[in-house]
Amino acid sequence: MSFTLPDLPYAHDALADAGMSKETMEYHHDLHHKAYVDNGNKLIAGTEWEGKSLEDIITGTYDAGAVAQNGIFNNASQHWNHTQFWEMMGPNSGAMPGELESRIKDAFGTVDEFKSQFAAAGAGQFGSGWCWLVVDTDGTLKVTKTENGVNPLCFGQTALLGCDVWEHSYYIDFRNKRPVYLSNFLDKLVNWENVAERLANA
Repeated sequence: MSFTLPDLPYAHDALADAGMSKETMEYHHDLHHKAYVDNGNKLIAGTEWEGKSLEDIITGTYDAGAVAQNGIFNNASQHWNHTQFWEMMGPNSGAMPGELESRIKDAFGTVDEFKSQFAAAGAGQFGSGWCWLVVDTDGTLKVTKTENGVNPLCFGQTALLGCDVWEHSYYIDFRNKRPVYLSNFLDKLVNWENVAERLANA
């Protein structure tokens, strides 16, 4: 069984008014994400990982002590990360559902404080990586950041929200202004209904 590139849950230009251009989506989804899928399929062919789930491949090939992860992990993890990323955004970000807002306030004090911590994690990630809102192993909500393709699955956490801070995610629209990109992501791009559904299922 090989993996396939999932279609976007919306048109390539659906997020343009919210700050993520059609050009970015064409490069990011159609080229970058597709490369992770294609390269990952080549690397797992004929190995013990062929036919395994994406989650099993990620957790099975993650090495906490590795400075640079192996190719199978990198491509599988980035495929998973991006699949979640597209679903975590939407053309109509809308209001934060009540239960999610309540849990965020319990964990961070205010929604604004959560956003501040999330944006700081993304801006403070040196080089390529991701920032996340997760349900930790103890059931609490936490903001984390990870390098390169590492994701919450590696630590037994449940990802509720993730933001890609690799330069290819924002450079066309925001150039080198990663903090502006992160603020725009939180204010205009997040599909809060999707985040709330992930919390309900956690």
